[in-house]
Amino acid sequence: MDDYGMNLLESILNLRHGKQGRSSAIREPKDIPALAEYMKSDACKNVYVMMGAGVSTSAGIPDFRSPETGLYANLARLNLPYPEAVFEINFFRRNPKPFYALAKELYPGKFRPTIAHSFIKLLSDKNLLRICFTQNIDTLERRAGVSSSKIIEAHGSFANQRCIDCKRPFDDEKMKPIVQEGGIPRCERCHGLVKPDIVFFGESLPDSFSRSIPELRKADLLIIMGTSLTVHPFASLAGMVPRNCPRVLINLDQVGDLGDAEDDFLLLGKCDDIVVELAKALGWEAELRREWEMTADSIEQEVEPLKGDQVQVEPETLGTAAKQEEVVKDEVDLLTKEVEKALVIDEETTEHKETVPLPEDHSDSKERATEEESRGTVTPAQKEEHKLDLQERELVNDSKSQL
Repeated sequence: MDDYGMNLLESILNLRHGKQGRSSAIREPKDIPALAEYMKSDACKNVYVMMGAGVSTSAGIPDFRSPETGLYANLARLNLPYPEAVFEINFFRRNPKPFYALAKELYPGKFRPTIAHSFIKLLSDKNLLRICFTQNIDTLERRAGVSSSKIIEAHGSFANQRCIDCKRPFDDEKMKPIVQEGGIPRCERCHGLVKPDIVFFGESLPDSFSRSIPELRKADLLIIMGTSLTVHPFASLAGMVPRNCPRVLINLDQVGDLGDAEDDFLLLGKCDDIVVELAKALGWEAELRREWEMTADSIEQEVEPLKGDQVQVEPETLGTAAKQEEVVKDEVDLLTKEVEKALVIDEETTEHKETVPLPEDHSDSKERATEEESRGTVTPAQKEEHKLDLQERELVNDSKSQL
């Protein structure tokens, strides 16, 4: 096939994703003004967002996986089978107290959405946001005012709860006081344990996650915020958009393969600071600040002050990075102490330490070769289409297996 034929085929394939073939829609350099220019253009109508724990740390919520400062690293010193056992379904059946000690401190209403969460709300208000995929269980996207119909909580959240045996939903108004008083909620029908709809190790991801994966093929822009892109299958979403879709990484560090593609943006720094600068470039700064000010009413109970520091203040007055890290460290210490107080390991649970397998690791994906590729009869555009199909199918299968 000649170049004209290949270009035509690629255009047809791209049209299936709601795209027309182009080399690059973004001018150089790939910076905030260039991104704002693209977002204001007619080419940008379908924005998808991926959010990780880094978006919520400025709210005072610690991340789980940082090697030295994360929650798991601190739980490692306790008498647990392994730190992640707090979120392992079989361990929860045997001893739900450690989880509910954490849940009491992390329960919705104690933390205010960040200005980055309010930026997602603004994207929705501008009719640009199609789906916000989030790894976070804190419900801060909802509390910022983003409609639940536009949120995919890939790892579940505290938004709902149900019995782990009969699956009967449990009432929110009954759940909250039980958790806040340090109790263990039980099903009113079968007396089974009640658990928030957070995806534990040993459980499948929500069906809504796998059903939404094909939507990414419509993306005009993918914004990835505050994530290390190490937890699969969520991390694989970054590769599911069409290859000519600009991807924006707003994060402290470069992660994954972000930066490899022609239209990738690397906006490295604190999520709150960068979205404020982007809002300025878009002419949205006043709206963004109004949206964030409205979130002050989302706090239902005040977080106990940590060494005199406020959990969250205006981005310009957040202070040094060291002070922010200290606030989060104090919160991690508090959570660890609460788990330690609740952790009563009996002989049966000690036995469980040796019998419960470690959570399955999905981080290594297997490459597949097709018969057509081996014969060399596939065009580059067809290879790209086939690759997306395989990735999508594999990702759906992963989402239906263990986390």
